[in-house]
Amino acid sequence: MTTLDPDLHAALRELTAVSRLLVALDFDGVLAPIVDVPSDARPLPASAAALGSLATLPDTTIAMVSGRGLADLAAVSGFGTPIRLVGSHGAEFDDGAAVLDDEQRARLGSLTAELQELVGDEPGVALEHKPAGVAVHVRNAAPDVAARVFDAVRAGPAARPGVETTPGKAVLDLAVLQVNKGLALDILRERTKADAVLFAGDDVTDETALTRLQPGDVGIKVGDGDTAAAFRVAWPSDMAQVLEALLALRAAGRE
Repeated sequence: MTTLDPDLHAALRELTAVSRLLVALDFDGVLAPIVDVPSDARPLPASAAALGSLATLPDTTIAMVSGRGLADLAAVSGFGTPIRLVGSHGAEFDDGAAVLDDEQRARLGSLTAELQELVGDEPGVALEHKPAGVAVHVRNAAPDVAARVFDAVRAGPAARPGVETTPGKAVLDLAVLQVNKGLALDILRERTKADAVLFAGDDVTDETALTRLQPGDVGIKVGDGDTAAAFRVAWPSDMAQVLEALLALRAAGRE
């Protein structure tokens, strides 16, 4: 077990002293280790327990902000009320799924058909259908297949007017309306009237949220890679320690 960075612990202590706290987290790679079969992902028990307890504290909101579809996120995380769920990079909130107009629905139909034809039977490539788009997963594909598929998607469907593309680790998310985790975090902050926010993520898609953080907020990057976060931990197991420390500090302040 690693020791929590003293600077991070000090930042958590200051964060947990605020009146209204929002804790927003990506799921895969943050609460759950990355696995080859996405449906097999589960949160680490220590993280799940800490979040469950945090969610019961007064003026403390916990939210998952994931690229997964909302139903998929609920299934693999096991979380529900009072923990908030936001899926599809912010296209789906648990208080109402994404609403598309007629033009967007038609665009989604065309996008889906084009991707199905383009991907076909490419080995190891999978399409994930979402209310506002489609994700192309290549985690289980050979490198040459993954590169070929991504090149074709970028040159074709991703280049169509009205299609927003969000690259991630071994995935390209295509949506027919503008969505990203930064916009989702802004909505959550406004709805909860949070005085401060903790956001943790592991993927390039999480940087849109990390760059939205304000003075007094805490951003944590899980794993390697460039980041706007002020703090970094190596693994989801380290993130579990962060959440346990956050719980202890917040609970002490709510007594």
